Order: sequence, then structure tokens, then C-alpha cells
Amino acid sequence: MRYDFIRSLAGEFNIEMLCAALEVSRTAYYRYRRGASYQQTTHQQAKKQLVEQVFWAHKRRYGSRRIVAELREQGYQIVRQRVRSLMKIADLQPIQPKSFVPRTTDSTHGKGYWPNLLLDQSVPTAPNLVWVSDITYLPLVNGEWAYLGGWLDLFSRRIVGWRVDDNMEDALVTSPLRMALQSRQPAHGLITHSDRGGQYVSNDLQELISLWRIRPSMSRADDPYDNAFAESFWSRLKAELLEGGVFMSVDDARTEIFEYIETYYNRVRKHSSLGYKSPEQFEKEYYTKHASSVCR
Repeated sequence: MRYDFIRSLAGEFNIEMLCAALEVSRTAYYRYRRGASYQQTTHQQAKKQLVEQVFWAHKRRYGSRRIVAELREQGYQIVRQRVRSLMKIADLQPIQPKSFVPRTTDSTHGKGYWPNLLLDQSVPTAPNLVWVSDITYLPLVNGEWAYLGGWLDLFSRRIVGWRVDDNMEDALVTSPLRMALQSRQPAHGLITHSDRGGQYVSNDLQELISLWRIRPSMSRADDPYDNAFAESFWSRLKAELLEGGVFMSVDDARTEIFEYIETYYNRVRKHSSLGYKSPEQFEKEYYTKHASSVCR
């Protein structure tokens, strides 16, 4: 057994190194040394397996809170303390995003700015009331960059439109906005909020604003936290998708981000701010309740 093998070598090698080499949890090993039972009951083993299945199915993106929510949705009753204990025994460490540090936006384009309409706005109570946008950099293996522009619905946290390209031209934000408008058909008065980048005051974007009767909004000068929802999403995406790595190419970035956003983030990934529901599930529940109230 690996525990006995580690114990036999403990006088010659560092315990931490031995546990890492043999892929053994240090916590479990020390429990073994103290005489505590490291053999789980069949029921305990089954719960540990369930926790591990959820953890790896979500590619290390879920911590104990989301694992609890996922298991309860599947019909299993388990408390967070138990999940944390099982994760510790199995040495399951979820990915954590780096501290959020907003980037500085080049706002010296001289094209004018829109006022910040979110300062006096309450939290959106329905989809398609407020969309926020930002642009972020994606590192490539050759040392160059790809760029990602997207729009997020502030009510459901759903990414309603996105684009990956090898440049930061206006189409990086206007193209996904146009597609989102066509697919979601928001009512007049939609607020679109962004930082003060020049892409958000382009002629193409202003045409969309006029055509769809959008209310454009921008962060205040030198206050990037005004757009923190969009910024923090990019931070989470990079942490969960790249984990400090790089994309092979622009096409590779486009493929990976499609899989992350369209098949995982929007449809599957649970959000604490949404009551541990996915954006798609949160919107579906809203429309179901809305339809029921209308029929009464």
C-alpha cells in the first residue's frame, strides 16, 4: 500500500515530496499515521466518487459551493462541509482566478463619450435591459496576441455575443453586438455599457444605437471598476480556460472560446449570483414565471 511505502521511506525523503510523487493526499497520510481510519465506508466512497466526478467533469472549475449545488440538482443531499472534507482527502484543488486588476483603456480617441447610465440604475429585473462589454487580450504561443470582444447580459450573466480576432478594430465589438441584437430582439431602451475605448464610439456602433434605439453608457474617466462585471468575466474565463497558459493560434483561441462560452459557460456553469444556476437556466426560469403570470 502507498501509505506503508511512504512510511518506510520517511526517514530518507521529505514526506511532502513522497506524497506528491505517489499522488497521495498529505492529509490522508497523516490521518493514517495518527491511526485514524483512512478506509471509507461504501457510502463514503460513493459520495467521494460523486464529488470527484463533478470536479473533473467541470475541469477543476468548481469549488465546494458549486459542487454541492450540482449534486443537489442531481438529487443527492450533501452539505458543503462534507464536500470540502472529501475534496481535501482527495486533494482536489479548484482553479482560482488571479486578483482582478483592471487594465487601462486608451480613451484618447477624441470622439466623445457617453454618460454612465448605470450609476442610477437598480439591478436589472429581466433579460435584455442592460448589456455590458469589454475587450481583452489572449496570449498566443508565438508571443503575439489575439483579442476577444463580447457582450454580457447583466441580468443573467449570459454572454449574448462575442468575437475573437487578430486585431482590435471596431468589428471586434460591433459584429457580436449586431448578432446579439438580431437573435435576442431587445425592446427599445436597451442600455449598452462599456469602457471609454474608441471601438464603442465608432460609426458602425452609432448606427446600431440609432437603429435599435439603444441607450449607450460608458464608465467614468479613470474608474475602470464601473465596468467590473465585464472585466471580471474575462478574468474568470482566462483562469478557467488558460490557467496561465497560451493558445496555439487565433483559430485555436476561437475554437476553445466557442466551446467554453457556448457549451459550458452559458449552458452549464453555475453562478453564485444566480442562485447557483447557469445563465441559460436562469433565463428559462424567468420566462416560465413571466408566462405563468401573464396567463393568470
